[in-house]
Amino acid sequence: MTEMQKEAVPVRDAATVIVLREREGTPHVLMGQRGAGAAFMPNKVVFPGGAVDPGDAGVPLARHLPPLCADRLREECARDLAHALAAAAIRELWEETGLALGSPGTWRGAVPPDWAGFAARGLVPVADALQFVFRAITPPGRPRRFDARFFLVHAEAIAGDPDDFSDACEELSHLQWVPLADVRRFDLPFITEVVLAEVAARAHDRTPPASVPFFRNNDKESLFLRLNGARPT
Repeated sequence: MTEMQKEAVPVRDAATVIVLREREGTPHVLMGQRGAGAAFMPNKVVFPGGAVDPGDAGVPLARHLPPLCADRLREECARDLAHALAAAAIRELWEETGLALGSPGTWRGAVPPDWAGFAARGLVPVADALQFVFRAITPPGRPRRFDARFFLVHAEAIAGDPDDFSDACEELSHLQWVPLADVRRFDLPFITEVVLAEVAARAHDRTPPASVPFFRNNDKESLFLRLNGARPT
């Protein structure tokens, strides 16, 4: 890939969801495998997630993100994407795993096509259980680039059976709950390994972090920053 081609790859906003579940006192994390023909990270074992869609900003949320998470999402960002990122996280989790972050209710207005199955369960999306815990931008030179925000959620917030993946699309295969201590034996993307360290430290914490790591890559430099509400000097 030439330097000109590197610069031509747009960076898309994205949301990734890390679902944790306690089993016999041991934390497990939900993982799935990308297909061999995927343009981005083929065959890798990953968390559910994907790019923000244009309609995500208009999806009604019955309950919103914790205010601290919304504030951190606004840092180092040219526009307020907190609502759209939360909706994208819920939608991607639903599409790729069939698991719903929702509460019983009626949608306001028409239900978007991507949410038809979700609404058919009698659910409306809720974001208050999501914790914004990490942000990373894909380095230059990749065929696709994302500005990914990682959200941690505990499985008790899921509406329904956390073992029921019957409504999942086919984007991820081999969906499974993996003991957190065993995840690194899979073929993981580098950034997933980095995020796992943050997840392990927060496995039993239900409060959003005040400081969020930010791995920022651009065409000139790579920086490891923290989003913590401090004003730049």
